[in-house]
Amino acid sequence: MEEKIWKLAGEKFNVNSPKQLAEILFDKLKLTVKGLKKTSGGARSTRESELLKLREAHPVVESVLSYRELQKLLSTYIDPLPKRVDVTGRLHTSLNQMGTTTGRLSSSNPNLQNIPATEVRRAFVASPGYKLASFDYSQIEMRVLAWLSGDQELIKIFKNGEDIHMAVATRVFGVSESEVTKEIRRRAKVINFGVVYGMGITSLQKNLNSTREEAEKFYNNFFERFPKIKNFFEKTKNEARQKGYTTTAYGRRRYFPMINSPLSYVRAEAERMAVNAPIQGTATADIIKMAMRDVDAGLGENDLRESCHLLLQVHDELLYEIRDDKNFDKAVKLIKEAMISVDNLPVPLVINTYTGKNWGEMVPCV
Repeated sequence: MEEKIWKLAGEKFNVNSPKQLAEILFDKLKLTVKGLKKTSGGARSTRESELLKLREAHPVVESVLSYRELQKLLSTYIDPLPKRVDVTGRLHTSLNQMGTTTGRLSSSNPNLQNIPATEVRRAFVASPGYKLASFDYSQIEMRVLAWLSGDQELIKIFKNGEDIHMAVATRVFGVSESEVTKEIRRRAKVINFGVVYGMGITSLQKNLNSTREEAEKFYNNFFERFPKIKNFFEKTKNEARQKGYTTTAYGRRRYFPMINSPLSYVRAEAERMAVNAPIQGTATADIIKMAMRDVDAGLGENDLRESCHLLLQVHDELLYEIRDDKNFDKAVKLIKEAMISVDNLPVPLVINTYTGKNWGEMVPCV
């Protein structure tokens, strides 16, 4: 990749040097596009956000982006991780209950929650005689939003087992299911995740790559079709202003000292986080920890603790190592059922299950 970049640039240089890369792009190749930013020190920026703006200007830009992606995999995972393997042949992380503001477990030294879904995951192999099994909650934050807001339309979508992105697409864009293309569904997905994370019209416009007028229309259409969600957000923001914190469905607090800041952009960011905290905290902290507890109890009652180990939580996913014997299917079923029945919610919880000999090559498991 480095040699390809040199060929496209017409000379050899240090691709990892922002200064040398800037000289190649801006002085030698004379690349320019409207809206390019500089660094805080006034130098011409070669950050990813700026290179993306230049993507169409010259083939070398795409190659530099690909090079950086590979370089990051190499320096963050491929080179350092093998050095952390201990005498038992296993890699250990530290799990911290106090490492995130939402309350979910964080992983450090090394951070195994950030291992990308690439070839790197193939290096994480189950012990001889065992298989890995992954259990992730399907669209749990949208389901929690339906529950906390009490929005009957959203609750109905999940109770009917509909594709949430397809369902929102038909309602927000005013089209029939047969008219929903991949692009329309993708846009509905952007809106759904944007709403969960308290995204405003400006951020929505950027993520949809649309005009402000169009983004505002979609934003308003969403809250017209799901009015109780807007009421829930306003109520949450008001409570945060009054109390200084929000709570999850199970009482976990997150404080927002800047919620009443006189600076509008600081206040807006606090409001965005205040809206998201009860949803994310309920989903990836409270519910998933209760699921861990219930699974452990179930394994103990069925004498499966010795053959089934919880390895990791990755956001809305639990990763187990299970002995590959006659009890494998029993353990998978037990874990899945415990995660589904963690509490009596007004919306059904759905679990996606995958198994395999390594983390990078897992197949769906019914």
